[in-house]
Amino acid sequence: MNPKDIKILLVDDEPDILEIVGFNLSNEGYQVLKAENGLEAIKKAKKHKPHLIILDVMMPEMDGVETCENIRKIPDLNNTIITFLTARSEDYSQVAGFEAGADDYIAKPIKPKVLVSKVKSLLRRLSTKATQATEIVKIGGLIINRDEYKITLNNKELILPRKEFELLALLTTQPGKVFKREDILDKVWGSEVVVGGRTIDVHIRKLREKIGDSSFKTVKGVGYKFSG
Repeated sequence: MNPKDIKILLVDDEPDILEIVGFNLSNEGYQVLKAENGLEAIKKAKKHKPHLIILDVMMPEMDGVETCENIRKIPDLNNTIITFLTARSEDYSQVAGFEAGADDYIAKPIKPKVLVSKVKSLLRRLSTKATQATEIVKIGGLIINRDEYKITLNNKELILPRKEFELLALLTTQPGKVFKREDILDKVWGSEVVVGGRTIDVHIRKLREKIGDSSFKTVKGVGYKFSG
């Protein structure tokens, strides 16, 4: 995609961060939108449908985790990539972010060139997804339409955060096969994205709650498989 066609929404209550990050991304040719709090971010996300949202965690009115949760409930924004940009590095806040549907987690401070490189890496996922062929997987009462990003379970449509969808889509490509944790991280999160192993556990737990606990099997020390 041409950078001029890509919209990025920056959400932070610190004007300096908005200015610096916005300046560097604008220099790359991206369309940059800005919001100073979660409520404003949701309104602008609905209106402009950004390709990427860079979201601070600690904000007034509505924090980043709650903002992310609300954005992930909007069907039109299912394919939007969300990454947190925050000074908070505590493990619990990262887990909360991934549970809310975030795709990545970037810690402040970060050098502008590194941030731009990270953004380009995240946006490459959009290009990869756009080139994928239509594929519909049917397993029992579960139907996965990867092209339309839709999941139906027993004739009821499910709305899943992007990473939960991609994880489920991966595991169901070969029911019964054990996918190693490192392979899951590489194929779902990308080799250039650094996330902890607990990230997979969090997403599997969420899928178990929505699809059914018996559908997912843990192979201790190796990874996970979908058993249908």
